[in-house]
Amino acid sequence: MLNEKVEKALNDQLNAESFSAYLYLSMSAYFESLNLKGFASWMNIQAMEEYTHARKFYDYILQRGGSIILQPIEGPQTSWNNCEEAFEAALEHERYITARISSLMDLSIEEKDHAVNIFLQWFVTEQVEEEENVGNTLEQIKMMGETKQGIYMLDRELGQRQAVLQDSTDA
Repeated sequence: MLNEKVEKALNDQLNAESFSAYLYLSMSAYFESLNLKGFASWMNIQAMEEYTHARKFYDYILQRGGSIILQPIEGPQTSWNNCEEAFEAALEHERYITARISSLMDLSIEEKDHAVNIFLQWFVTEQVEEEENVGNTLEQIKMMGETKQGIYMLDRELGQRQAVLQDSTDA
């Protein structure tokens, strides 16, 4: 059984992960508006991953006998000045989520909730991967600048990303 403090924190993270899905879906729509189908696809897959992360929190709260408290999801930003700015925003957001996961880990230790700690370890590892993926793409954009040829080539490369469908209970 989850204590009240941990349950609230997990519900707050469920909301943050849901916002992440909205943010990446918004970025996908932005790239669609620029006819950058590869960038759009990459962000759409990212949105699906974030939704899966939210479901992991949802399922875990229920598994531990907690109550789901769905909260309003803030509307995300809808446009950026260019590809670099969008990926900078994505990296900043991933760092924010990493900090939230770290705070949840601290709380699990403070509350001596070892089960939550074990559950969160998957997210710690996942955030390292998330920051690396977004950061690497951002660095590629910075290296080539906003050259049309570079953006075209990167768009084709990003469009090859395949969704890895994962059961929300896999952790």
